[in-house]
Amino acid sequence: MFTGIVRSVGRVGERSPHHLVVQAGELALPRGASLAVNGVCLTVTEANAGRAVMDLSAETVRRTTLGDLRPGDPVNLEPALRVGEELGGHLLLGHVDTVGKVAWIERRGEEVVVEIAFDPRFDLLLADKGSVGVDGISLTPFAVGEGTFRCAIVPYTWHQTNLSHRRGGERVNLEFDVLAKYVRTWRER
Repeated sequence: MFTGIVRSVGRVGERSPHHLVVQAGELALPRGASLAVNGVCLTVTEANAGRAVMDLSAETVRRTTLGDLRPGDPVNLEPALRVGEELGGHLLLGHVDTVGKVAWIERRGEEVVVEIAFDPRFDLLLADKGSVGVDGISLTPFAVGEGTFRCAIVPYTWHQTNLSHRRGGERVNLEFDVLAKYVRTWRER
């Protein structure tokens, strides 16, 4: 489990169809640890000297943006939550629901507003002033419309995540609130 509070922005060292290597900086990651990479929960298979290696399944590559990554790309990193740690964001599982696209980014004084477009069949999982994970970042959506939402990004989040590297048209991983997913499943049965 994760909180959507990015601990570090790493860099992709290598990516093959079945492996991802990330320069994870100062994160202490033992072998077997869970690590959210742009919001995708992966298992560390090898870690040393600030470098983490993870296996990628074909399903993960197909359903997320991890297949888009190239060497040098910045990635949001968050180690798994430990019992007793502060829940500073909201609960994320690292299970991407869909891939969205950055529709536009606009600076408004100190903050930045980002609009994300996504498949409208996921509309029921998103609430105005609820919660959403965008590339593993815990954000609060507003102006929720049919297949779109906006998020106001405070300067700290803008500078401490890979959002500042995003441009219009780029794909992002989206994870909707886990409670909304369970309620929707319950109502559909």
